[in-house]
Amino acid sequence: MSPHQSHQVDEETPLLQHEERRKVKTPLPWRQLFIILFLQLTEPITAQAIAPFAPQLIRDVGVTHGDESKVGYFVGIMYSVFYVAQALTTLQWNRLSDHVGRKPVILTGLFGISASMFLFGLSKTFGGLIISRALCGALNGNSGVIKSMMIDVTDSTNMAQAFGFLPLPWMTGNTLGPLIGGSLSRPADRFPRLFGQSTFLKTHPYFLACAGPALFTAVAWLVTYMLLQETVPTTTSIWGLIRNRCRAALTFIHTKSPQDIINSDDTVQDSPDGSKPLPLRALLTPHVFIATSNYATLALFDIALRSLIPVFYATPVDMGGLGLDPPRIGNILAVFGIANGLFQVFFFARLHDRFGTKVVWTCGIASSVPTILAFPIINVLSRTYGIGVIVWLGVGLQLTISIALNMCYSCGAMYIAAASPNRASLGATNGLAQTVAACVRIIGPASAMSVFSFSVRDPYYEWVVYYFMMALALLAIGTSFLLPRQMWKRDS
Repeated sequence: MSPHQSHQVDEETPLLQHEERRKVKTPLPWRQLFIILFLQLTEPITAQAIAPFAPQLIRDVGVTHGDESKVGYFVGIMYSVFYVAQALTTLQWNRLSDHVGRKPVILTGLFGISASMFLFGLSKTFGGLIISRALCGALNGNSGVIKSMMIDVTDSTNMAQAFGFLPLPWMTGNTLGPLIGGSLSRPADRFPRLFGQSTFLKTHPYFLACAGPALFTAVAWLVTYMLLQETVPTTTSIWGLIRNRCRAALTFIHTKSPQDIINSDDTVQDSPDGSKPLPLRALLTPHVFIATSNYATLALFDIALRSLIPVFYATPVDMGGLGLDPPRIGNILAVFGIANGLFQVFFFARLHDRFGTKVVWTCGIASSVPTILAFPIINVLSRTYGIGVIVWLGVGLQLTISIALNMCYSCGAMYIAAASPNRASLGATNGLAQTVAACVRIIGPASAMSVFSFSVRDPYYEWVVYYFMMALALLAIGTSFLLPRQMWKRDS
């Protein structure tokens, strides 16, 4: 090697080492991350705890007047009310977290979940059930705020690793919730030696099943209050925020030009270093629109698919399903939940680091096509060979393929974080995406189940539901073309 070449290498070596140092992963803040994941347990546990006894509860309150065909209808209304209330309020909770901090909003959400669960267990009328579910949805904006907090405590080098753990509390909660709700419902009948003499539990047979998750949420409230650290660097007190809003309103009344208020508001909210949350209209950028629309189409297809799968399993074979009983369906879904959670924990970060966000998202969305095609194929196999090894292999393959779809949620959270105009507006941007997702989750199950009911009435239309699902999948695939291959870069 010539002296000139040697000199060139010496000059370039520090630059290469600097690039290598930039790629080194920042260690995860395990203490904070563990608390955040623990808090995420509350939502799936409380949501799934009521699932085992919801149909019987609807029968007991007498709203169906003995008409068994209306049970599913009123159960659907009870679930939908939660999503409606959440869609109306989640944006405001997430915007508030940008101003007052994540911790006060999470504490409020946990209190709302706990109180609403106690109220649900005490309700003896359908109106009381609706009010409790509406309060739970309205007071709980934690899902988006917790995602914002996860982004706050991570950076671009370890964000994928952190989000790989996010399915773990959902998997655990979706497994524990039904066990708690099913085991503790009607305790006076199930455990007469322990609770047979309790008049209260005979009058309120589902209170204990609701009190368990409510007390767990109360413990989560205490953990949050004592151990969780605030991640928003500059916060405003609630009273200070109200005072500023009132002052802005009075200024608007006494100002002649509305344009002056717009300019003044922008100046107050924004700052050169991007340390202040932006007004809502400033969030409506092309990047936010692209990230939110992709997250919404993903949520729409996924909620429709998750609603269709158990109904397909339960539908008789001659009507296009598999004719499985509830315990077997529950076992299949439980095994899928565990496998999905473990896959996300052990493989998502590795796949993301190897192939990038866009490739993982695209593969996940594309997996929707073979997942849909598997439905009629599995039904044909069951008609030809009966429920045997071949059918179980088909079911296992379908669910395995659909695991890729769940990786898109972590990717979507990363795109939403990157789309935020500045870091101080991360909560509001997340809230906007969660609001749109909550809206499509209201219509997703209802539309999918309506089309499925139509398709099973006449063999001539039995594939209509799969055409509908394929249309949703193609919508999500088409929207994914708008995403950039390289993640957007924020100015601040």
